[in-house]
Amino acid sequence: MEESRIVLFDGICNYCNRMINFAIRNDKKALLKFAALQSATGKQLQEKFQIDKNAESLILLDNGVAYTHSDAALRIAKYLRWPVKMLYIFILIPHFIRQPIYKWIARNRYKWFGQRESCMIPGPDIRARFLD
Repeated sequence: MEESRIVLFDGICNYCNRMINFAIRNDKKALLKFAALQSATGKQLQEKFQIDKNAESLILLDNGVAYTHSDAALRIAKYLRWPVKMLYIFILIPHFIRQPIYKWIARNRYKWFGQRESCMIPGPDIRARFLD
């Protein structure tokens, strides 16, 4: 399985699904692939990269390195089209400031945005970008 740039996301989280759809719309070069954390591929990659199964995080696997939380979100922006890629500048904000904010949003995402009964099913136009 090619692991150059894979985004693992919470497939039942409404907010996460919106963010993935946003990334797909702004990744015109199709540099990113996607898998839900709940999928067989997502679970396999979490195990391979020794990522906590309870991590409330978006995960970016980028050329063999696993990034979580705000590190993942900001590094994903790097691969999106202009002007969205400008969001990567926030990587300059110190980690000890970014991480608590990200984790606070992650902890409250179901309460604020809701959740689905099952993972999203990608349409035929983007199906090839999903690994599971």
